[in-house]
Amino acid sequence: MKNLSLAARYRPQTFAEVVGQGMVTTVLSRASAEDRPACAYLLSGTRGVGKTTIARIFAKALNCERAPCAEPCNECAQCRKVTQGSHVDVVEIDGASNNGVDDVRALRETVGYAPMEGRYKIFIIDEAHMLSKAAFNALLKTLEEPPAHVIFIMATTEVHKFPVTILSRCQHFAYRHLREDEIAAHLVDVLRKENVPFDEAAVRLVAKRAQGSVRDSMSLLDQTLALGDSRLDTEVVRQVLGLAGQEIFDGIFRAMRERDCVAVAKLVQAVSRQGVDIGFFVGELAGFLRSLFLARQGGEGIYPVLGLPEDEEKLVRGTCSLFSAAHLHAAWQMVLDSQRSVVQSGEPAAALELLLLNLTLLPRLLPLERADAALASFAQPVARPDPAGAGENPPESSERPAAAQSTASNAATRSETRPARPVENPVPLRQNPGGERPPFGGTGVEAGRPDCVGRSGKSFATGGPGQPESPVAVKIAETKPAAVPGVSADASLRPGAEHPSAPPSEGSATPWLGLCDFLEGHGDRYPLPMVVRVLRAVRAECSDGRITLWPTSGMLAGQIESIRDSLHKALAECTPAGAVVPEITVVGPEPVKTEAELIEEFKRRPEMQPCLAILGGVIDHCVKIAEH
Repeated sequence: MKNLSLAARYRPQTFAEVVGQGMVTTVLSRASAEDRPACAYLLSGTRGVGKTTIARIFAKALNCERAPCAEPCNECAQCRKVTQGSHVDVVEIDGASNNGVDDVRALRETVGYAPMEGRYKIFIIDEAHMLSKAAFNALLKTLEEPPAHVIFIMATTEVHKFPVTILSRCQHFAYRHLREDEIAAHLVDVLRKENVPFDEAAVRLVAKRAQGSVRDSMSLLDQTLALGDSRLDTEVVRQVLGLAGQEIFDGIFRAMRERDCVAVAKLVQAVSRQGVDIGFFVGELAGFLRSLFLARQGGEGIYPVLGLPEDEEKLVRGTCSLFSAAHLHAAWQMVLDSQRSVVQSGEPAAALELLLLNLTLLPRLLPLERADAALASFAQPVARPDPAGAGENPPESSERPAAAQSTASNAATRSETRPARPVENPVPLRQNPGGERPPFGGTGVEAGRPDCVGRSGKSFATGGPGQPESPVAVKIAETKPAAVPGVSADASLRPGAEHPSAPPSEGSATPWLGLCDFLEGHGDRYPLPMVVRVLRAVRAECSDGRITLWPTSGMLAGQIESIRDSLHKALAECTPAGAVVPEITVVGPEPVKTEAELIEEFKRRPEMQPCLAILGGVIDHCVKIAEH
């Protein structure tokens, strides 16, 4: 006798036996019990979720000898014939091989005949999306107004290929993917009926590998039991289904922690030797990183939500504390983005090795430790540290990129050559209004405010020992600003040099240039060397406790406005104690007028009125000449 597969042997025969599709079975069971079926149904969903199975159960319930009933009896001749596929009034049609308009015309000819044995004539069209456009059009009228004894049930995995005219004539039920625990419970029930001992972890592996399909899970279980021994063991399941063991993932996370590229290469070789399904392996890796990130952020309360097996939970508990949350989040995102490219690559093993090497070297690619520190500082308001701790600098991360380390070391070298001055009566800094993140990416100000010394060697700020406590105001004759490439030495002091509408300059731009020196010398907290070079070229005037800037373009004015808070923060840091922190005002350039606006303005001039009114002149073109 032919041995039936587990999927065929344990195929549901009643609505109650169907797993995970409660909404669909409830509606169809009620329609059968009340004897009020619709003329057409459309069942859509991924493979192996019960579309054809439920269609057959519904056909049995409608034609059962005990009908109308909510469940088929599976004992009468009508139910048995439907189960065996020999019922004359229940016709199953393969849409892939009967997809032409001639097939639909033959179907329409049989629709008009009354059922011979049952109460209803039921047509089950599987893979109905394979029907051609002409076949769908030929079916429209019959589907809308079939005879009272005819019911159409169409099943498909690609509902987006259906015409809207067909969808509007059917009751559409979208089947969902089954959860892992639902499939695992179904597998446990089957194993107990088969009297096969099993490991819970092995059952969960099969359920996870099925990816939401009950039929796939039954086929995988049948394959494992056929090739394995009398017990469903975890190691046997991993070997048969090509799944990586826990030691592989443990080794990957250890290599990521130690940044061991040699260990990564050995692990990729082990994965290739074991014949592991690389696509599923990358999916498992993404799941592990998700669990690690949530465990790192959620603590003990997240483990019941994750619902991990005992061995996986043990691995997650021992690993999540070894990485920062930023590291785990970046690794998780990288794996998700690379999953499709690894699977579809011509060399999947090489693509996997590159992905794992990127994960291992991730701290060198991204300043993760500094990102954590920045996030922590932005979560709290910036406060002035205690003067007693002045001079104590936070330790620098040893894992910053080389560019950041170079910037910090250059800043330290410059700060050693500057004259130091004791700080008296430190003043709280300007707070970032609204708690917004500073555009400069600063993380607060360290204890003790250093002097801002311009390139001329003089401090631009007033106040402090031996100096009057007054707003920042320095005469032009005291010092000259530093030379900027492409800008003359006194360009920032000439009235109207950068902006035609700028008023005469009575103050000095030295405080502004000193602020630029400070930003450039503290690149570890204000890493904007390129922006500083742009800011140096902006015309500035400093007087009456205010720094007025005249940018040359509207775009530059908007950029300065976006970093205003950070500029004030840096200015407050380098302003001595007791001195007033100057405000920064940005005066944007005049908007450029269009040609139509220039023509209208020119028309309104008195000298143009006789030409326009008497001679009937027309202004066709108008150009504004720059004033010199």
